[in-house]
Amino acid sequence: QVQLVESGGGLVQAGGSLRLSCAASGLTFSSYTMGWFRQAPGKEREFVSSTRWSPTSTSYANTVKCRFTTSRDNAKNTVYLQMNSLKPEDTAVYSCAATRSWYGLSADTYDYWGQGTQVTVSS
Repeated sequence: QVQLVESGGGLVQAGGSLRLSCAASGLTFSSYTMGWFRQAPGKEREFVSSTRWSPTSTSYANTVKCRFTTSRDNAKNTVYLQMNSLKPEDTAVYSCAATRSWYGLSADTYDYWGQGTQVTVSS
């Protein structure tokens, strides 16, 4: 049984930082592209970032590029999202997901999803 469990969300002031973690179990973590997505109230889910399984490379949405950094620790089966210079428009539920698809840019290609963690950025 595959499980993805996010942690690290919370309330932060604009300009602050948060680090999200996603612990995976029940899958060969090093063989999956891991993605982060977010969904704000009343909006569609959107791609945030992905980190590919081999060779390791990353992609970011333009809205978060240069502010967010994703990384993975295959020994710990964990993927991270370091979020800096947070803005109120970053407020959303952030979810991690796993896919065997190489690029991992589309939510439709993901096989497994976590429950999500709330990130709220106050102005």
